[in-house]
Amino acid sequence: MTHASAFEQEFGFRRNEVTLANWRTSPFSRWSFQNAGELVPSARILAAHGEETPAQDMGGLLGEKIVTKSGSETVAAFLARSDTDALTVMKSGRIVGDWFAPYMKFGARHIIFSISKSLTAVLSGIVHGEGLLDPQAPVTHYLPEAAGSAYGDATVRHVLDMVVSIDIEETYLDPESAYGRYRKATLWNPGGGTESLASFLMTLPRLPGEHGETFRYRSPNSDLLGLVIERATGRRIPDLMHEKLWLPLGAKSEAAVTVDMEGTARTAGGISMTPRDLARIGEMMRQGGMADGRRVVAESWVRDTVGAGSADAWQRGDMVHLFPKGRYRSKWYQVGDGAFCGIGIHGQWLYVDPKTETVIVKMSSQPQPVDDPLDIDIVAFLQALGRMA
Repeated sequence: MTHASAFEQEFGFRRNEVTLANWRTSPFSRWSFQNAGELVPSARILAAHGEETPAQDMGGLLGEKIVTKSGSETVAAFLARSDTDALTVMKSGRIVGDWFAPYMKFGARHIIFSISKSLTAVLSGIVHGEGLLDPQAPVTHYLPEAAGSAYGDATVRHVLDMVVSIDIEETYLDPESAYGRYRKATLWNPGGGTESLASFLMTLPRLPGEHGETFRYRSPNSDLLGLVIERATGRRIPDLMHEKLWLPLGAKSEAAVTVDMEGTARTAGGISMTPRDLARIGEMMRQGGMADGRRVVAESWVRDTVGAGSADAWQRGDMVHLFPKGRYRSKWYQVGDGAFCGIGIHGQWLYVDPKTETVIVKMSSQPQPVDDPLDIDIVAFLQALGRMA
């Protein structure tokens, strides 16, 4: 008789069942989203010094009722229905509470997928403030090799705002598509290692039509932004993240970012970090670029991020169903009611509401990369939680 290992008892499967082919599928994602570095090569983002404060119990908040399009349920029931792994809530700069699924421990890292884009854009704002990056400059000013690709006549601002007229679709579940080739180049899918991420990006074709007219959510744009930042500064993304963001933020835990065959960081989706440190990012943005009395990014950059952007481009885009009055600027979504957020596939959310002084981090292992009805419920959930916290 074979006894189940401690790992199998905790997660319901064996470690050797998790592979590069299935790490983003349920139930394996419950473990792999906390341990991406065991599957994809990753670079460390070192933390500041200092101990994290202990976990804060949610108290009665879990029993409160919230109403979404799907009906009324408790906060705890919604967390279970939406495959939540971790929830951290801040109010007026203080931790209201932390909640974790049984298989995730306080202090564990979790991949944040496309919230990585939002952090990369914050880094670009810091570098811009140092005079090293011009958002209005052509991409080819930093990456001459982009000439002939979709980026050949685009500006860095077009890249920041996802308004590049680029011909690739986010077909998450088709390994044989151009997007599947993209994931091989990032070493996220089996069969990678023959084409680098940078090489792949330079092959992307252009669509007809002007840049700047239509919001097109295309992840390669954000990896290209990482390349632009590295070329503008002459330094690697993990080192810049450590020095320019993690240290002034006062991040308490080490983070990581997946890298390709050449060590290029997956700035579109490869960052793993703790819920608490992600909440610190949101609070810094709520505070106009300040963290614990230190300036992290210029207030003008934050103000532009949460207040500018083209409503017309958003309305012509493919995500208007989520935020009917929304906009998108510098890799952050504007909800339309003053709140703003970063979003990642499989249920990653960083939600900031200045009116209620609330920051909410929700990390999840939802089975589907994108679930539109559930996402609409999550927006209602976050809005309600912000009001009641």
